[in-house]
Amino acid sequence: MTFERLSALIDKEIGRLQFNSRPENLYEPMAYMLGLGGKRIRPLLVLLGYSLFKNDPEKITKSALAVEVFHNFTLMHDDILDKAPLRRGQPSVHEKWNESTAILSGDTMMIRAYELLENVAPEYLPSALRLFNQCAVEVCEGQQMDMNYEQQEEVSEQEYLEMIRLKTAVLLGFSLQLGGLLAGANEKSQLQLRELGIYLGMAFQLMDDHLDTFGNTGTFGKHIGGDILANKKTLLLISALALSNSENQARLADWLRQITFNDQDKIDGVKSIYKECGVEKISHEKIQSYESHALGVLKSLDGDESIKDMIEKYLYKLKQRVE
Repeated sequence: MTFERLSALIDKEIGRLQFNSRPENLYEPMAYMLGLGGKRIRPLLVLLGYSLFKNDPEKITKSALAVEVFHNFTLMHDDILDKAPLRRGQPSVHEKWNESTAILSGDTMMIRAYELLENVAPEYLPSALRLFNQCAVEVCEGQQMDMNYEQQEEVSEQEYLEMIRLKTAVLLGFSLQLGGLLAGANEKSQLQLRELGIYLGMAFQLMDDHLDTFGNTGTFGKHIGGDILANKKTLLLISALALSNSENQARLADWLRQITFNDQDKIDGVKSIYKECGVEKISHEKIQSYESHALGVLKSLDGDESIKDMIEKYLYKLKQRVE
């Protein structure tokens, strides 16, 4: 079993997806969104969770793809809410078409995700649907919390971490757990897989926030500084507000309350405060903490040792995104 084989299975299944031809402006954005690529982390995790216990992952590729389609639905809607102009280095759907089309196309993608889940074996389908529905609601809760925090004057680190757990991490946890469920893993192993995915998701979102400020558009695939422009209460901002001296706190407060500004001036100004406060180091340490927890759970898991090695290598690849 290799990453290449699992990735090829996912790509092949995406290539088999059929969309209706009319109305074109409903279905073309769906094909466009999936065609933008990405790392396909979530369906890959489904196949990895399954492969810990069975060696025929091609049997569940449609079920794994349901998670990817659902994820892209959330991205399509998130880009509208965040007013994000780019997705994976290309115009976001609401920019290429319009907001109304992006909303309807996203809704249709959600329905397609349920259609793909119909391929789950009958003995596992009720559990799969229950876990999926729970996860989908939590993702929406996390997105609403994220939007609330944009208007909320003070957000604690704990509130922020709970928000990203819901918005991002639970879907990775569900992905691994779904794979274990479909392989017939026992409840203990399924819960360990969910925990592993959540730790991985926390590290991943912290890395995403880090790269939004300190990455570059060419490799990150999104506009750098978007979180700063939107006053998003990321760990970086929360830490800077807590650690800044009075002068930098005043500078930050001024940037946060300004309504009109030059985008690049704000990005550069806030980044300079972040660097003075040392929040880059804090971000790295928090990422490393979640990676360590993930590795601890991974080592305690039953299953194929070669697949566990693959998952560990995957964690290392994610770590390299910020180093």
